[in-house]
Amino acid sequence: MLQYIIVGLALGGVYAISAAGLVVTYKSAGVLNFGFGAMAYFVARLYYFLNSQHGWNVPAAAVASILVAGPLLGAFLYLALFRFLRLSSALVKIVVTLGLSVMVPPIADLAFGNQVIFQAPGLAPIPVRTFRFLGAPVSMDQIIVYGCVIVIVAGGGSLLRFTEAGLRVRAMVDSPAMTSLSGSSPTAISLGVWAASGLLAGLAGVLTAPILGLDAGNLTLLMAAAFAAVVAAKLRNLPVAVLVGLIMGIIGSLVTKYLPPSSSWTVVVVPSIPFAVTAVFLIYQAIRRGGTDEEAGVGGALDRAIAVQTDRPTAGVARPALGRGRPAGPVASLTGYGPSLLGFVIVAILPLVLHGFWVGLVGLGVAYGITFLAYNLVIGEGGMVWLCVISFAGIGAITAGQLSGVHGWPVLASIVVAGLIALPMGLIVGALTIRLGNLYVALVTLTAGLLIENLVFTRNIYLQSSLGVAVLRPSFAGSDRAFSYFALIVFAVIGLFIVNLRRSTTGLALTAVRSSESGAQTTGVSVFQMKLIVSGLGAFVAGVGGAMFAVEQQVALPTDFATIAGVTWLAVLVTQGIRSNIAALVAGLSLTIVPALFQTYLPTDYGQVPAILFGLGAIAVARNPDGVLAMQARQFRGMLARRGAARAAAVPGPPPAVPADTDTTEVVR
Repeated sequence: MLQYIIVGLALGGVYAISAAGLVVTYKSAGVLNFGFGAMAYFVARLYYFLNSQHGWNVPAAAVASILVAGPLLGAFLYLALFRFLRLSSALVKIVVTLGLSVMVPPIADLAFGNQVIFQAPGLAPIPVRTFRFLGAPVSMDQIIVYGCVIVIVAGGGSLLRFTEAGLRVRAMVDSPAMTSLSGSSPTAISLGVWAASGLLAGLAGVLTAPILGLDAGNLTLLMAAAFAAVVAAKLRNLPVAVLVGLIMGIIGSLVTKYLPPSSSWTVVVVPSIPFAVTAVFLIYQAIRRGGTDEEAGVGGALDRAIAVQTDRPTAGVARPALGRGRPAGPVASLTGYGPSLLGFVIVAILPLVLHGFWVGLVGLGVAYGITFLAYNLVIGEGGMVWLCVISFAGIGAITAGQLSGVHGWPVLASIVVAGLIALPMGLIVGALTIRLGNLYVALVTLTAGLLIENLVFTRNIYLQSSLGVAVLRPSFAGSDRAFSYFALIVFAVIGLFIVNLRRSTTGLALTAVRSSESGAQTTGVSVFQMKLIVSGLGAFVAGVGGAMFAVEQQVALPTDFATIAGVTWLAVLVTQGIRSNIAALVAGLSLTIVPALFQTYLPTDYGQVPAILFGLGAIAVARNPDGVLAMQARQFRGMLARRGAARAAAVPGPPPAVPADTDTTEVVR
């Protein structure tokens, strides 16, 4: 028993350190950093680069990476990015930090090498010494983890409670504006806090490497597991976060003692423990309080009043609001649905002019685009930050595989039923999360996705020893070119449905809910009903998209739908636009064609560049929430409006009358 507790405390200590870094940055900046795992990977990869590849001794490599590079990374990200996000919407904060998680690991691979590292050293000298405590073995790496947790809890707690610097940090948490009026610099305080967060991220990454290996995906999952402790701490209570992190590690270790090691359930249950803990605490908080308030304590009224002048790089620059209508008049006729139809036609021509595997990439990109329409529904129309859309796509894929590949159903029927199977699951997730804030919705759906991945997608009935279940294409879509057109037809049908939904009474109600839930309720609109509708529709579309993906690949393989990969999907989509159907199609093609272009025509070292570009695009949503395509459309509309105004000015006569209730800004847009 003692041996299992000692092992569990080591992993729990890493959870605790990660949770401490997440809580500190949330308290100081109102940002729950989904990129924490990527920061940990960057510093851990640098440590390995210095220690194992260049022969630096442990103290020198640790100082250079953890104590120097980690804080510098945190400070740089604060100055370049996070200081502008404090009072941004939850959607912007989540997407930007997710973009960071996509962008940073490939940057590290470009800088330090992209070789696979199965075993990495920790902070203990090699060979690692082992001691005995009450007869149980304790390694030096484990002792170092315990020591780091003690130093962080005791030192960090004392610093925050009993020092002037800690008092200033706590004051800034309540109101940066009031802190600045007292003579302290909120920027300097936040800079120090983010530097400390970078240090904690680097420390967690280096300490985790001997346990889980040096892999960006593993460290991102570690971050996701640490969210359980953060949620238990209600995002702000540092001691509770540390304690829950330690307890999770012990529970996970004890479970391995009592479950048979040869059981397949042991393999899936142990990694699922942190996510089950997250779900329990979220449900408890929602039931006890009737909801969750992630914005409480994130800046005061004075901060929000002066935010336009101080906190945002785009202060004073008018930006269009999500969900606004299209321009009226001649401008609309040229810039309404015309560009979307033109884009669709161009994509339809691609299979005719391309050859070889490029035609297959078009079909695969359109299949991605169908799934991305689900993001458009739940995030763009419903305003719900779902991170488990890829999981519903996976459910659609394995359903189509079982029905078509195993039970001999017609492929078309399997695709439809795949969406119908995902639909009630979407309704359940929607019903459980509708009353939560966007940040908690993101955490719940991330947890749901990881639980589905660990408990469902790992079953051998779906994996078939990592070979997947064979899925035959329909006879009329046997070639890549024919399948591309089949996928385009499916995309067009779903896209037209979404367009009609936006123009319907339900669509208007969704726009009202997205703009202001309280305002919508005062007009008699049911927020719960509207979001529940879009939850079910989004899950259905994701299931159909996953089934189409499996049909295109001719195999249903659950590993194609890892939850963390969904982060990249979302990053690619928001770069183009979260509420545009044609943006979903362009994003799908970008996800397949852009990496292929780099791999085909550029040296292999540049293979990481597309991921960096996708991450940068997601980060850019802080300045342009509507995406690249919408920005270009606005610029085109503005150009047409200016030309129209110039022509009108050149014609003699009185100016055209404008009704008093006309929104001239909207007309220009």
